[in-house]
Amino acid sequence: MPIDPSTIPPEEWRPGVKTRMVTSARNGATALCIFEQWVDPGAGAPTHSHAVEEVLTVRVGEAEMWIEAERVIVTAGQSLLVPAGSTHGFRNSGTTTLHVHAVLASPVFEMLPEGATQTTRRWER
Repeated sequence: MPIDPSTIPPEEWRPGVKTRMVTSARNGATALCIFEQWVDPGAGAPTHSHAVEEVLTVRVGEAEMWIEAERVIVTAGQSLLVPAGSTHGFRNSGTTTLHVHAVLASPVFEMLPEGATQTTRRWER
C-alpha cells in the first residue's frame, strides 16, 4: 500500500524544527525509519547519537553538520553518512528554510542526546 506523507501532520520537535515521519514501525516498517525535517535558520538538531547508521540528505538549503569533532557544510543534493554510535548534529547555516531527509536503520527513532542518560524514542507502534 502506498504511503502518502502529506496525510501525516508534521510535529514541532523543538523551536524552529518541524518533522514529518514518512515510515517507521508506526506504519509497518521493520528495518527503517524515514523522516523529513524543515528547519528555520540557526535551528537544528543538538549533538546526539543513535545505535544505528543514519543518512542525512539536504533537499533544500545549507546545513553545518558534524560527526564527532569534524564539521562540514552540506548543501542541496548532498548527503552525510553517520556511523552507528557517533555523536553528531546539525544546524541550518543558511538564510532560508532547510529541508532535510533522514533515514535511520531502525523502525523506531531512538536518540541519545549528548550528556543524557535517557534515550528519546518516537514512532513506535
